Amino acid sequence: MTETDPRALVAELCRHFYFQGWATGTGGGISIKQGDRIYMAPSGVQKERIRPEDVFVVDLDGAVLEPPADASLKLTACAPLFMAAFRQRDAGAVLHGHSQHAALATLLWPERFRITHIEMIKGLRGYGYHDTVEVPVIPNTAHECDLADSLAEAIDANPQTDAVLVQRHGVYVWGRDWQHAKTQAECYDYLFELAARMKACGIDPAVAPEGARR
Repeated sequence: MTETDPRALVAELCRHFYFQGWATGTGGGISIKQGDRIYMAPSGVQKERIRPEDVFVVDLDGAVLEPPADASLKLTACAPLFMAAFRQRDAGAVLHGHSQHAALATLLWPERFRITHIEMIKGLRGYGYHDTVEVPVIPNTAHECDLADSLAEAIDANPQTDAVLVQRHGVYVWGRDWQHAKTQAECYDYLFELAARMKACGIDPAVAPEGARR
């Protein structure tokens, strides 16, 4: 995966996440910051078919600097939410996915997702095996842009997390660069899926195993 052209990176990551099942049906979004410019995938398009020339370039205030040559393309509705993570966490990349595992997690744990004592936790920033991962869940809205305030509040109130779940919708994940955001998204999705499977087996993912260090 090229690390020099952010437009090509956005297109390649869109394809990758499409085949993960996180950006199907034109859903999801990806944004990467490079210097004082942010590169965002367009809205409402087949994510596996995005080309580098389809990517929007915006400034640090979210104003469009370079629109795509195709005037029919629209800036992603996720833009205000991406900007919240860029501003509040100094993120280098922000991802939004419609993973079924994320949506299911919000149905099983509608206020806050918790899981502990799972090896994959170590892949998340600042967490160890014995820690409890907590991810806030915010209510969904009819329009993506209306989530911006509640997402910003959740980011402020939960400094440890690099993800926010949206009820019956999906998840926003960020990282210091695109590589970190990608691995964080993969680890969180693994944990969402595993937690749902644990619950189906009668195991509470938020409870440490018997005899484990507290």
